[in-house]
Amino acid sequence: MNKQAEKQQLRRTVRALEARLSARYKADSSRAIAAHLLAMPEYQAAGTVFCFVGTAGEIDTLPILKDALAAGKALCVPLCTAPGVMEPRRVTALEELSPGAYGILEPPGDAPAVHTDDVDFAVLPCLTCDHSGRRLGKGGGYYDRFLAHYRGGSVLLCREKLIREEIPLEPHDYPVPWVLTERGLYEDGTPARLG
Repeated sequence: MNKQAEKQQLRRTVRALEARLSARYKADSSRAIAAHLLAMPEYQAAGTVFCFVGTAGEIDTLPILKDALAAGKALCVPLCTAPGVMEPRRVTALEELSPGAYGILEPPGDAPAVHTDDVDFAVLPCLTCDHSGRRLGKGGGYYDRFLAHYRGGSVLLCREKLIREEIPLEPHDYPVPWVLTERGLYEDGTPARLG
């Protein structure tokens, strides 16, 4: 089986697993992950934060987005501009977001673009990952393209029950140094202290 087929099989496995997670576990894990993230010194020190807007199956990032705005940080969220391509766009209020092409809340097309070099801290989604930050996304390549040009601090958000230690990798897959689950922070695969 080639890497693409391995990835597709793992995506099916994780989606089936995710579908069986209880609503309570999803809510509790989302709350714990957001609280851990807000305690990270790297997040607290960041002036410009890039964060995905969680969908129904993903981590609820609303507390993170609200905190970034309340703390006076420059908040950027993804805007899909072409197949496989997204740009960080600045928003000043969550009311600016509306459903985009994939039903994901996005900023308006005229929201100011922010260069990846100007992002201090990026909060990234995954379908699954390992504790070392090797991620598997949904297959569109959006975040791999972002990571190819991004050099700032970044963290992956993943529920502990969806972590998998065997992630098929291809040359274009970029690992992320920090992984945050409801249990806490992992740095290069090792549990790390927050704050």
